[in-house]
Amino acid sequence: MTDAYTSALRILQYRFNSEHELRRKLAAKRFEHAEIDAAIERLRNEKWIDDERFAEAYARTRAAKKIGPGRIKRELSAAGVDRGTADRALAANRDDERTGSDLAAILEKRRRILVRRHGEEFVRSAAGRSRLAGYLIQQGYPSDRVRELLQRNGDDGVEGDDRISVQETE
Repeated sequence: MTDAYTSALRILQYRFNSEHELRRKLAAKRFEHAEIDAAIERLRNEKWIDDERFAEAYARTRAAKKIGPGRIKRELSAAGVDRGTADRALAANRDDERTGSDLAAILEKRRRILVRRHGEEFVRSAAGRSRLAGYLIQQGYPSDRVRELLQRNGDDGVEGDDRISVQETE
């Protein structure tokens, strides 16, 4: 039978984990609470786990996959990273120009999918714009940037209605 420390090292071979994730995985392997605490403390002292480093690497990796900052923050929270650490990681990896170009690329890709599925008329309708905006917001992009990009690209289609009815979730 392996001890909690060895199991934790095996888990960490595959990818970084937050302390919370590692505790959950070790508990699922039915290690005693005291043994998990000792292993976590030893790993922390040996610099194998560090939520700051985990959050920065996670934010950098997810941003490279064109995931928006809101979604990254939600995912870090789900991984057990505290809000302050997540905010610092996002700030360290913030690149407004890249976020804008990622948002434009995702908008165009999703737009093509919606046109193929529902036709150009749907995409220009309020329901189509709302669906497009909802998708982009769900991907973690701020609603004001989504709205601005949709209007700039001429997707404010329906006369007299330049509002997007999807509210930002956070």
